[in-house]
Formats: sequence, structure tokens, C-alpha cells
Amino acid sequence: MRSMWKGAISFGLVMIPVKLYAATEQKDIAFRQVHRVDGGRIRFRRVCSIDGEEVPYEDVAKGYELPDGEMVVLTDEDLAELPLPTTRSIEVLHFLPEEQLDPILLNRSYFVEPESTGARAYVLLRDSLERSGKVALAQVALRQRESLATLRSRDGVLVLETLLWPDEVRVPDFAFLDDDIEVRSQELQMAASLIDSMTVDFDPDEYHDSYREALQELVDAKVEGREVVQPEAPSEPAGVTSLADALKASLAAARGGSHQAGEVTVAAAAPAIAGRAKKSRPPTKASTAKAAAAKAAGSKNAGTSAAKSSKTRTAATGSDEAAGAEAQAEASKPAAAKGTQRPAAKRPAKRAAAEAAPAQAKSRRRAS
Repeated sequence: MRSMWKGAISFGLVMIPVKLYAATEQKDIAFRQVHRVDGGRIRFRRVCSIDGEEVPYEDVAKGYELPDGEMVVLTDEDLAELPLPTTRSIEVLHFLPEEQLDPILLNRSYFVEPESTGARAYVLLRDSLERSGKVALAQVALRQRESLATLRSRDGVLVLETLLWPDEVRVPDFAFLDDDIEVRSQELQMAASLIDSMTVDFDPDEYHDSYREALQELVDAKVEGREVVQPEAPSEPAGVTSLADALKASLAAARGGSHQAGEVTVAAAAPAIAGRAKKSRPPTKASTAKAAAAKAAGSKNAGTSAAKSSKTRTAATGSDEAAGAEAQAEASKPAAAKGTQRPAAKRPAKRAAAEAAPAQAKSRRRAS
């Protein structure tokens, strides 16, 4: 890092020579204005509105415009004569508890590094601030502007934070502030419970600039010449009817939203599961009786009878897979043909004798 200011901390009669470094930096992706056709950079010229001539940088001055349009020109010499007693000094005015400092006043932060000759006094001030739990209110001039500032200890280093002046903070003037809006105690209790359930320790490393990362990915995609995929927009949350409903839903989600979502998913799937079970239910007694009667009819055409009984069984099972039923019927033809012939012990005696007569006659002819 490169220091941007040198001076001294005035702590009573103690002078601590220090350097200031910008403690933060913007990670924004910088763009330049270019010509869309050929990518050439667009440059702006300083042109005087009166004579139309381009003005060199050294001839540019500061001007203050009056209400009637006249301009008061201020030069660097005029500004140099202004009194800035804290130009090279961080003057400690007093100390105050840190909780008394309104964060809206915070402006910019700087790391304070001691010069080698002031390291001991620097450590003394740092340790004293840590033990007291207070911050130092100071006054400093940076970049030709005087500001209030605070000194506090952070990770073993003093940090200077410039503050806005009180008159630089705007006063909010909104219409709803004049309205008498009533909030019920039940809603306050639910809101307090919601806040408690969502309270965790703050870890800044868990958060990142998703827009900057997406923008960098877009630039990289353009460089590589690959297609840029637009991410899907998040779904909108379901609407609520009242503030109390919103609080109840938020509190329920914070306490165990994933478990409830699982229950809803199972409940929604139940009708579909029941439908599948209904389709694959076993044959009823009536359908079984019909199949047995068709089998006992003793049709002369065994293949036709088997195909009919196969169709009857397919209809009884209620299966919606026609191709599977046809394959089952084809495969069952040989087995059904064999199944139509019952054992001789169970056949009627006359029918058995009639079936055996041709075989006996054939046997006699061979013997003769």
C-alpha cells in the first residue's frame, strides 16, 4: 500500500508521527465509453462555452455560480490562504463510548501506521483505547477538507474514520411519519420471535458481491467467445393476506421450513401413488371364476381357447400395457394347450373309453 497522507496524532501533549492508508477499496468493474462500431475510446475535450476553444488543464479553475448566473472564480492561490489548522495534524478532541456514535455519520476509513520514532506512543494510545472500550473523537483535514473523525483500535492497528458533519445528514420527511399507524401486540410478539430465530453471529466472509461476479463472468465469456447463459429468475414468493400472516409464515419457515416442505411434497405425491396402486391391483374372485369356467368348457380348438382365456385374464387384471398383454398371450399358448387336457383319472369314463377305441383298433390291425 502507498500512504496518502503524513502528519501526527496530537494526543494532549503527545505527538505521534503517523501515515494514513486507504483502508477500503472499491471492487467495481470499470468500463470505458467506446464507439460501438469499432471499439474506439470516446474522449472528452474541455471546451469553453463562450469562445468554443479547448481549455488546457492548467487553465481550469474552480467557480462558484451565483443565483443570478454570475460566476465567482477561485484560484489555487485563493484556496491556499484559507486557514486549515489541522492540515498535518489529527487532533484528538475528547473520548466517547462507541455506542454513542451514530453509524450514519461514518464516511471513509484509513489505516494509521506509526513512524519509527512514534511507535511506542502509538502502542500506548492503541492499548489504552482497547482497555477503555472507547473511541477518540478527532479533527483532521484531508484533501483540502476538514472533517470530524474517530480513532479506534482494530486488529492491532489504529483506524481513522472520517465523519460527516451533522448538517450533511438529511432530515427524513415522509408522509407516513404523520400517520397514526397501529401495530397489534400479537404482531410485535411474532416479529420479536422471528428476529430471535433469525439472529446469528455476523461473519462478513459469508457474503459476496454476486452482481460483480456475474458481470465478470459476462466479460470473460465475451473474451472467450462462448455463449452467455442467462440464469433463471428466482420464483416469486406466494402472496399473503395480512402482516400477521406474513410474520407467521416467516417464523414457520425460519424454524423448520425444509421439514414442512417435505411433508407437502409427500402429501402431493399420495394421490399419484394411490392411482398407480389402483392400476396394478390383483384379479378379483369374479374374474378368477370366469377364467375357470372358460377353461372347463373343453373347446376343441385348444389354441383358440387358450387365447380367449389369456384375454380374459388380461382384462381381469386391468393392466394398461397392451403390448405386454399380447406378449403374455403368445407365450401362454403352448402351456394353455397342454393345460386343456386333464388327467385321465378325472375324465368321465365314457369319454375316456371313446378316446381309447381308435388306438385299440389300430393295434389289432397291426397284430393281424
